[in-house]
Amino acid sequence: MTFFEKIALTRSRMVEVLERFGPGAAVGWTGGKDSTVVLALWRELLAAKRPGASVRALNLDTGCKFPEVLAFRDRLAREWDLELHIVRPGVDLSRYPLAVDPVACCGDLKIRPLNEAVRGLSIPALLTGVRADENRDRANRPWLEDHGDHVRVLPILEWTELDIWTFMTRESIPWCTLYDQGYRSLGCMPCTSRSGHGERSGRDAAKEERMGQLRSLGYF
Repeated sequence: MTFFEKIALTRSRMVEVLERFGPGAAVGWTGGKDSTVVLALWRELLAAKRPGASVRALNLDTGCKFPEVLAFRDRLAREWDLELHIVRPGVDLSRYPLAVDPVACCGDLKIRPLNEAVRGLSIPALLTGVRADENRDRANRPWLEDHGDHVRVLPILEWTELDIWTFMTRESIPWCTLYDQGYRSLGCMPCTSRSGHGERSGRDAAKEERMGQLRSLGYF
């Protein structure tokens, strides 16, 4: 599949999502490059098909995100006039054992707050920036996943890291400054470092190995 065929496929998927679920669907926006591309394409579609509709974005602020990511999120939300919903976990981080158990930590700081927010905001479909080539657990996932009270959408599933950067450059889409400092994948500070060999090599290895378990709980 060529780069332009991937773009066309993503757009057709988003049209289907809009027709089935309406503009109440939201983008699960991390502030990272992949979900920013999804957000840009969803925003473009709404402007063309549903002018005046709010562009809903759901962001998880775990309390240990890079300040550069938060600054980028807030700036782009203003510039793009997003209906931004920031979700925070209900835990005391001063006493929480951050990253000791990656599954428990992601469950408490990400998965549980995300699921509660989707229900509370009555989001029928959540678009994500998941790509199949990032982790072997993501390789055979469908582009639509039923999560009971909502549908999880993976519109850029076939894209590569190169596709993402090519699109962002061609379309002049902004990105977080951490990418210019050697980071290739952005997560929470305790579990993220500059990448070595491989896009997600800077992410916590124990967490990456348990991606299937995390996904079963509702992780992106």
